Amino acid sequence: MQSKRVQFIKLASEYFQIAIGIVSASIGLKAFLLPNGFMDGGVTGIALLVNRFVDLNISYLLVAFSIPFLVLGYFTVSKRIILKSIVSIIGLALFIHFENFDTITDDKFLISIFGGLFLGAGIGIAIRNGSVLDGSEILGVFINDRFGISIGKVILVFNVILFAVVAITISTEIAMYSILTYIVTAKVTDLIIEGFEDFIGVTIVSKEYDAIKIAIIKELGAGMTVYKGGRGFGSTGEIENFDIIHTIINRIDIKKIYRIISKIDDEAFIVEFDVNSVKGGVLRRYLSKKKDKKLDHIMAEQATT
Repeated sequence: MQSKRVQFIKLASEYFQIAIGIVSASIGLKAFLLPNGFMDGGVTGIALLVNRFVDLNISYLLVAFSIPFLVLGYFTVSKRIILKSIVSIIGLALFIHFENFDTITDDKFLISIFGGLFLGAGIGIAIRNGSVLDGSEILGVFINDRFGISIGKVILVFNVILFAVVAITISTEIAMYSILTYIVTAKVTDLIIEGFEDFIGVTIVSKEYDAIKIAIIKELGAGMTVYKGGRGFGSTGEIENFDIIHTIINRIDIKKIYRIISKIDDEAFIVEFDVNSVKGGVLRRYLSKKKDKKLDHIMAEQATT
């Protein structure tokens, strides 16, 4: 009984957040892009483009052009995601149809930036809660599943063709501003999905591994995973029985960790790499003085064993 209640609360929270995403996306469309004839990428862009030449409500076009992608999604992603996506797309169409926002600005640059910002935030919130407001993501998943082409490349090619048609049929200027809108939308969507913190992974190989471990924890406050290294060969000759340090830090701390390591061993081998997602573990746990003393004691014992 308790489990069902938790599931219901979670589901209600997801749909509530999707509703917020719909409102945000509709503000981007109705208050910025639509009144000024601007385009966006994906299915929304197709609907906006066709609306320029056919006297049909944008809401109907948005739903109509989303149907083929939802059918593709039925064979590619889970039915639960498709159900949420149907609800989301219909909700967005209804909100666009019945709600009217006053035009906020006539400045084309501001229209591109803020239109993309609100639209990207709406799409990102929807995706975070297992839904899509634009079917081009589903197309990317489908083609990736069938042909192994990356989702990002599929969406990029899709939008390149779309904006080329806009440039030919409407104007090059509109196409250029629409590309700017799309870039802002994509970046804000990524920001909402991945979060505001940008993490990076660092792997460190050094003979002074014990001192580096203590310094990273005490001076940077980051957790780490330690692998036992076997025999290897470095700039100083043969190395064996050493620890390989692996840690995840915020990107803004990368220079600091380099300085920490350099003070101890300026010949340490360091590899850094991007981290797309982080869950669990200790990322930024700053230690109190009491914990520092306990840490020193533990490290001292490790150094003597």
